Amino acid sequence: MPGDSLSSRLVQVRERIASACARSGRSPESVRLLAVTKVFGPEAIRDAYALGLRDFGENYVQEMERKAPAIADLAGAHFHLIGHLQANKTKKAAQLFSAIDSVDTPRLASRLNAESKRIDVMIEVKLSTEASKSGAAPGHLPELVHAIGNCPNLRLTGLMTVPPWSEDPEQSRPYFAQLRGLAEDFGISELSMGMSNDLEVAIEEGATWVRVGTALFGSRHRP
Repeated sequence: MPGDSLSSRLVQVRERIASACARSGRSPESVRLLAVTKVFGPEAIRDAYALGLRDFGENYVQEMERKAPAIADLAGAHFHLIGHLQANKTKKAAQLFSAIDSVDTPRLASRLNAESKRIDVMIEVKLSTEASKSGAAPGHLPELVHAIGNCPNLRLTGLMTVPPWSEDPEQSRPYFAQLRGLAEDFGISELSMGMSNDLEVAIEEGATWVRVGTALFGSRHRP
């Protein structure tokens, strides 16, 4: 329908980012947009790339493996794994992704490092009690930061978290504030937090990456 194209939705998302930055006294350039393309096909990635997007988030190694041949020609595109990574899939993940945003154990960091490829990594921190959520407990961060520091092929860029789902974006704020505090404790500058429903709150709390899927591509329906 008119006004509901990917290009118009991208404009709306960028306007939301800019408005949140203005309220926070930040530059819109301080927040990067990660287009979450899980469940959507290679054509969605190509369409977004044509509109200038270069960073894409996928949740599953196997899904990215299926898409990779159809998007291999997209120069300058960067693919981030934002879903939980099983240790037995580190080799394939290192081949497919330039960034792993969901490292949560020293063992996983060690296995990624052993692939002898330079990879940007974020630590996923679990701040909720939900059994369905992955991530390292805050108390394990010192050990994990130290472990990644001893991995010469890995570059620790930031922290990532996924708060419990709520229709009220304000419910996410305490989790985002807690992640910001942890990042400050460890001198980590990048924060990946906030999605389609709560990106404004995330930006107000210091997000440098927002992960947006639904607001760009629409609702997900697995085939």
